[in-house]
Amino acid sequence: MTLAIFDLDNTLLAGDSDHAWGEFLVEEGIVDAEEYRQANDRFYEEYLNGELDILHYLGFALQPLARNRMDDLLTWRERFMEKKVKPMMLASAKTLLDSHRALGHTLMIITATNRFVTEPIAEALGIEHLIATDPELINGQFTGEVAGTPSFQDGKVTRLYDWLEAYNRTLDGAWFYSDSHNDLPLLQKVDNPVAVDPDPRLEKFARDQGWKVMSLRD
Repeated sequence: MTLAIFDLDNTLLAGDSDHAWGEFLVEEGIVDAEEYRQANDRFYEEYLNGELDILHYLGFALQPLARNRMDDLLTWRERFMEKKVKPMMLASAKTLLDSHRALGHTLMIITATNRFVTEPIAEALGIEHLIATDPELINGQFTGEVAGTPSFQDGKVTRLYDWLEAYNRTLDGAWFYSDSHNDLPLLQKVDNPVAVDPDPRLEKFARDQGWKVMSLRD
């Protein structure tokens, strides 16, 4: 069974769900607006520039999960899906996913964004397999810590290889679609790497390598 693997933010979505979750928390008055927005924007710029310290970022990003009750978090997440995520959905992304389904491929999202934010997005896209950064959860409460390896840069390769071993699968013939140069470690591991609306660094690398470059923006 061939794997068709997709990055989520700015690939299947016309935007970044992780950054948008931070914006949502600010807009809803759940976090201190000025302080949180500045930090959220700064970390996003570091990500775009390939300079993000993922553990430093997660120490910031997972705190709202730890500081609030699960019932409230779930209510906010439903509102977030309606307000922020649905407008990012792309008809052309659905068409691409359906084309892989028609070929009998196994679909997977692999994303650095945490599982709490991305699980309902994967469900909305009809994608069963999700590798995301896992926030630590103890007795039904998030701790603010990370469980295991964050699925970022080389961590995506590590997490995917763990999944392949657990499911007795291989990367033979696999596809991986991404917009970001941060995903070059995994893009270079698959037979069919595809740059989707790529950042300048990924676009240059992809064209130099003769990889497919495409757009899903409507």
